Amino acid sequence: MKTRLAMTWLLSATLMGPLVAIAADDQDADRSNARHFVKDSAITTKVKTKLATEHITSLARIHVDTDRDGVVWLSGHARSEEAVERAGALARETEGVRSVQNHIRVQKDD
Repeated sequence: MKTRLAMTWLLSATLMGPLVAIAADDQDADRSNARHFVKDSAITTKVKTKLATEHITSLARIHVDTDRDGVVWLSGHARSEEAVERAGALARETEGVRSVQNHIRVQKDD
């Protein structure tokens, strides 16, 4: 019984090793340093909070991401050009943001 358990464990470890190595190599460069990840997440959270307090109605369709250089990427859809511009302005006004790439498109609700 102990031999069978040992063989099962050894086989599992042998098969899982390459998968763990592949997963480790597939990490985002931005997420490789915990300090950058926390900083990026904090900026993203601040931008999302500002969008929420402005009551931009299409918030659920706006995606916010921040890279390690403090560049905020906005994407998704908004109901008006004014909402697109306001989302970009709010992101630019956020502490820690160096620049904003605004890729939000106007899409009227049907």
